Amino acid sequence: MLKLFTSSASRVHHLTPAIRVGSSSVESPLFKALSQLTGWNRRSASLGQRVFFCSEPTDGEAAAEAEAKAVESDSEGSDSKSSSAIVPTNPRPEDCLTVLALPVPHRPLFPGFYMPIYVKDPKVLAALQESRRRQAPYAGAFLLKDDPSTDSSTSSDAEKNINELKGKDLLNRLHEVGTLAQISSIQGDQVILVGHRRLRITEMVSEEPLTVKVDHLKDNPFDMDDDVIKATSFEVISTLRDVLKTSSLWRDHVQTYTQHIGDFTYPRLADFGAAICGANKHQTQEVLEELDVHKRLRLTLELMKKEMEISKIQETIAKAIEEKISGEQRRYLLNEQLKAIKKELGVETDDKSALSAKFRERIEPNKEKIPAHVLQVIEEELTKLQLLEASSSEFNVTRNYLDWLTIIPWGNYSDENFDVVRAQNILDEDHYGLSDVKERILEFIAVGRLRGTSQGKIICLSGPPGVGKTSIGRSIARALNRKFFRFSVGGLADVAEIKGHRRTYVGAMPGKMVQCLKSVGTANPLVLIDEIDKLGRGHAGDPASALLELLDPEQNANFLDHYLDVTIDLSKVLFVCTANVIDMIPNPLLDRMEVISIAGYITDEKVHIARDYLEKTARGDCGVKPEQVEVSDAALLSLIENYCREAGVRNLQKQIEKIYRKIALKLVREGAVPEEPVAAIDPEEAEIVESPENDIAKENPGSSDSSLDESNKEAQTEKIAIEKVMIDESNLADYVGKPVFHAEKLYEQTPVGVVMGLAWTSMGGSTLYIETTVVEEGEGKGALNITGQLGDVMKESAQIAHTVARKIMLEKEPENQFFANSKLHLHVPAGATPKDGPSAGCTMITSLLSLATKKPVRKDLAMTGEVTLTGRILPIGGVKEKTIAARRSQIKTIIFPEANRRDFDELAENVKEGLEVHFVDDYAKIFELAFGYDKQED
Repeated sequence: MLKLFTSSASRVHHLTPAIRVGSSSVESPLFKALSQLTGWNRRSASLGQRVFFCSEPTDGEAAAEAEAKAVESDSEGSDSKSSSAIVPTNPRPEDCLTVLALPVPHRPLFPGFYMPIYVKDPKVLAALQESRRRQAPYAGAFLLKDDPSTDSSTSSDAEKNINELKGKDLLNRLHEVGTLAQISSIQGDQVILVGHRRLRITEMVSEEPLTVKVDHLKDNPFDMDDDVIKATSFEVISTLRDVLKTSSLWRDHVQTYTQHIGDFTYPRLADFGAAICGANKHQTQEVLEELDVHKRLRLTLELMKKEMEISKIQETIAKAIEEKISGEQRRYLLNEQLKAIKKELGVETDDKSALSAKFRERIEPNKEKIPAHVLQVIEEELTKLQLLEASSSEFNVTRNYLDWLTIIPWGNYSDENFDVVRAQNILDEDHYGLSDVKERILEFIAVGRLRGTSQGKIICLSGPPGVGKTSIGRSIARALNRKFFRFSVGGLADVAEIKGHRRTYVGAMPGKMVQCLKSVGTANPLVLIDEIDKLGRGHAGDPASALLELLDPEQNANFLDHYLDVTIDLSKVLFVCTANVIDMIPNPLLDRMEVISIAGYITDEKVHIARDYLEKTARGDCGVKPEQVEVSDAALLSLIENYCREAGVRNLQKQIEKIYRKIALKLVREGAVPEEPVAAIDPEEAEIVESPENDIAKENPGSSDSSLDESNKEAQTEKIAIEKVMIDESNLADYVGKPVFHAEKLYEQTPVGVVMGLAWTSMGGSTLYIETTVVEEGEGKGALNITGQLGDVMKESAQIAHTVARKIMLEKEPENQFFANSKLHLHVPAGATPKDGPSAGCTMITSLLSLATKKPVRKDLAMTGEVTLTGRILPIGGVKEKTIAARRSQIKTIIFPEANRRDFDELAENVKEGLEVHFVDDYAKIFELAFGYDKQED
């Protein structure tokens, strides 16, 4: 509504010249009604103004006569002004039968109202100015129809379309019924039109500018005394009264109209209501085209009723918004007053002061331990916090930054325990074996005790899965009395996880080390970096390179996190890393670590671990009591040999838990576990049950309860004892299924061309056979075919072995032409497992020579070693893993390179026990050991 009444380009307006008339007036009921509902004061008598309204329905002729007299009396007076906004012209309006057709884009022009329009066509503008000079300032204002071909959503598009229309195109777009308009003024391209009467286009006279012939339309005759017309008009007045109560703009329209136009008659009342309401142009054009006064009043009444409903909705919306705004303002003012009152009373400080006090309270106890450069940054940020508004985004960034700066334990170290005996007991309590790892930890503790302080070191525990690398880190922290923090870097591809984000990013956070210090509360924790060999590399940088600064003892004393932007001392932190394969760790990072290899466990160690650790844990987790189950040593040994042959004990733990879960189910099914206590039985139900015990209880009430309880307990204990479950080798398959592994030793006596080798895998050590056979013999057909998913290095080793074997046969048996005339096939089972490495060289040579000499190798023999073309044996890796694999396959004799003697001597005695180990540096010694066994036999 507001936009509709205030727009100067699209709404109708009224002329403003005032008229001074005589003191006498003819009052009408409409004016009285409008005067009462608008609250106007009758100023016409005091100001000498004369205002005319529509005549009373019963005296229309008298009103017309009075109007004529008033006009005569006004015209005779000095300084008389026009009694209407419609200025008399010559020729008269009814003489205009041919007019210029002006398109009106937004709303039709009603008689008695004025409208500004903009004329862009210079020819039309010139024609209007010429008509005004000829004292015939009239034109036809016709509403423009909507263009069906386009969808113009803005007024600029509509005006552009109007300017492009000419001649017949423009005529077709105009409504037939319009308004004869007097040209009040022309200022530039703006033309002010005043509506006089209705017109209808009959035909076109000229195209440019568009000139049409028109007929002047008059209202259909009507009876002023008709009750229906009276009732409709009074309803229009009543609706107008209701609308005038809510809108001051409508009151201004009524006042201006009655002052400058004249009487309110029924037709004028209908036109007035339609002109100032907010209906669309099609509805108002329908009112303009209606010549039946009663129908016009009804159409206007409908539009005004809609306007009334819109006013009510507008009032409701305005009231709701006002209540919401006033409520929020009231709440805000009350909160501000409450803050001011609390501040004056000293009850509570404001938010910024409370935050500053909290941060200062954090740093006060350790202020002397905090480095000077960190204190300076904290003070600067606290000052900055006081200057920032609490609602700004920078305030939150500064607050979070100060939160991290003040919560880090600067210089706060936990008291370490340097008791070597206590540490030894803790390590032995948590882990069986691993003597080399325990020795290194005890060395670290001993050095810390002599120095009085411990310097952070970087230890890397490498070994197969399930050997206890992560749990060792936790035990070390317990032995040293340090806080423990673990985070895995497996698959980590973002440097910001280690070095932190810049504070310019939304949601920025420090790196893992700063989070660690906040979590543990001390500056000397034990940090376990898990799976360091599985670091990823993504678009956000290389985390392995970012770890260099963190794990370098020379640099981490001044570790710089991107978020904190101040250096942190991490030199007292003990870093323990875990990895499965150290070959996957980048060399610069590996160089900063002290690697401790954990090869895995032999069968004896697994038995001890299962008895002392895994079985107790599984019993407790499953709720089974020790007296209810007994697992024999034979069953445990069979479980290890046939189901859990890998280097670690994680799978062994799963199998033991599986056994105890099945035992728990069996005990519950057989009723070995007592049900709910007897006290839980409802007393009423207990009285209904009749039994001999109840009869005895009735006869001996004093002793019934105690005797029954004791008998129940004894029966229950006896039942549990009877239900004890025995697990031995015969029924082990009922609990864990069929054996997964079979004996790796496929042959009691290896056939010709077959030799057992020793290999290293990420899961520990393994034995493998190398088999060679003759495919085809014939002069000059010597060749070698290789299968078994071998890698490039192992294929080269096979070629070297073939060459060395031919050389040895040439020396041993010059007349033997086996290799020259035989096509051989060398295979390494299992064919589905990829294999690579140089350490199978001596095994391949032995296999080829066994086939050439047609002699099987010595019984229970396994070997490993890299061979050169000259027959030299080079050292290999994984001595402990390969030794354990040989023991698992009941191998008694092992051949190692001479250079690996020291590695074998460092092994535990229980690993070396019962083995015959030969160290060689030339293949000639292997030849004697492998094929000279018949000389040593009885």
